[in-house]
Amino acid sequence: MSRKRSERMLAVLSLLDADGSVSLGALTHELGVSAATVRRDLADMEDQGLLVRTHGGARLRLALVEVPVRLRDSQSREAKLRIARRAAELLPGGRYSVALSGGTTTAEVARVLAVRPELAIITNSLTTAMAIASRPNLKVIITGGVVRSSSFEAVGALAENTFNSINVGTAILGTDGISAEGGATTHDETEARTNHAMVAHAQRVMVVADGSKVGRLTLAKMADLGEIHVLVTDSTADQEELERIAAAGVEIHVV
Repeated sequence: MSRKRSERMLAVLSLLDADGSVSLGALTHELGVSAATVRRDLADMEDQGLLVRTHGGARLRLALVEVPVRLRDSQSREAKLRIARRAAELLPGGRYSVALSGGTTTAEVARVLAVRPELAIITNSLTTAMAIASRPNLKVIITGGVVRSSSFEAVGALAENTFNSINVGTAILGTDGISAEGGATTHDETEARTNHAMVAHAQRVMVVADGSKVGRLTLAKMADLGEIHVLVTDSTADQEELERIAAAGVEIHVV
């Protein structure tokens, strides 16, 4: 899928998220493309279970609570790369072990870390494991578990058992929301339990999240604020919320 097309699909989902439904005319105006192009996009998105086409437009599929990882990859790409570079800089040199959750920001961290020697990376993300598995300088460990189709993450008892059996220096956690009120949260409760197992067996926990996630509270808690040592985000994050998070003892890095 081209970046341009994925961005159009994200724009469609954003319009649906705001209003619940949207007309074909509104989509052609907002996206700046032909009605035929919009119809093709809507047909593909309906086939993927992202929306329901209606006469003259589309409406939100009620079961859709998170943007699939294949579309999320184009959101805030430059900010995520800056966040990833800073996160990598905060890790100690030499032989070290890191746990990575799923998510596009943690995937960027993995790409930055791929050139480091003597690094062990354990992850429950299929996409991250595939991106770095060919690197001879890394030891890549992947958990078992049931794969979520929206995130390509392995979750459940098998994944939790893997995380429970090891100890790592730093767990790097992607998140759908981080706030002073709710800590680090995600949309899926099974994913949250799996990621908490990762958190519980790390000497240090780092959350990487672009500014849109700061101050956001979603369904399931992955980590209390007291379990998080570092937050790396970008300059679009709400400053007042960052101050509240910092007041709880979290070290903040803004890129």
